[in-house]
Amino acid sequence: MRGRVVAVSISNKKGVKKNPIDQGQLLDNYGLEGDVHAGPWHRQVSLLAEESIDKMRSKGLKLSPGDFAENITTSGIDLLELPIGSRLRIGPTAILEVTQHGKECHHHCAIYRQIGDCVMPREGIFVRILKGGPVKAGDELEPIKLITVGILIASDKAARGEREDKCGDLIGFMVRQISGEVIQQAILPDEEEVLRDKLLEWADDWKLDLILTSGGTGLGPRDVTPEATRAVIEREAPGIPEAMRLAGLKSTPRAMLSRALAGTRGETLIINLPGSPRGVEESLAAILQVLPHAIEIVKGEGGDCASHR
Repeated sequence: MRGRVVAVSISNKKGVKKNPIDQGQLLDNYGLEGDVHAGPWHRQVSLLAEESIDKMRSKGLKLSPGDFAENITTSGIDLLELPIGSRLRIGPTAILEVTQHGKECHHHCAIYRQIGDCVMPREGIFVRILKGGPVKAGDELEPIKLITVGILIASDKAARGEREDKCGDLIGFMVRQISGEVIQQAILPDEEEVLRDKLLEWADDWKLDLILTSGGTGLGPRDVTPEATRAVIEREAPGIPEAMRLAGLKSTPRAMLSRALAGTRGETLIINLPGSPRGVEESLAAILQVLPHAIEIVKGEGGDCASHR
């Protein structure tokens, strides 16, 4: 199933029609630049299919894109068939997540007042912007299956620019094997509060599927990534770090010194990886193929693990 963008529209006031523009800019976790409805909430951008608008045109109305206050008018895709939580790629880079089908109309629009009906509350959908980018009429719109990923590097030296981080790109490369899309990436010092706050932001505000940290898992006095993780997670998943340590022990007995943790917060899975490229590669390879199923379980979409034995 693949569709296209018919028009992109914005307005600077609520409760009015939106005006088509040549090209819009979708902003990360915010919405369509310049639009009054943009903001850090769940209804950042609205979509309505031209096929839905045609139903109203059949009543004798002359209608244009944006007349129902939709931001993006689409064609060729059944928007209501997209489950809540499904993802869409739109234009060259942007990724959207469906958050709501329809809405309650408290203040009837001019079209409703004219004929006593409006299609937007029934057939429009709302999304939040997982990854921003340009969008314009003619762009393709396609449902995609992906895992949203955050990569958090914990390193004093890398944060100060004294050492090049080589783990972030490696993690990004490896997660592509499981349809992982890196949405957020940061290099932070080994400060428990700073790391904790970033984990909370990515889990609670961005609602990422998977957060992979790298570094700060040893016995050193500045190794505080496990403490930051434990302060954030609601349930531990001890089997994941056990599998990583077991894989590491095949190469070096020092792997037993890792204090890495894994666990969940809401619908986000958080995993601590080592701070070296070799450690990252060995550890992530040991658990990579089970992560899609783990994330499905966390999100309530997968079946019982026992059925897969």
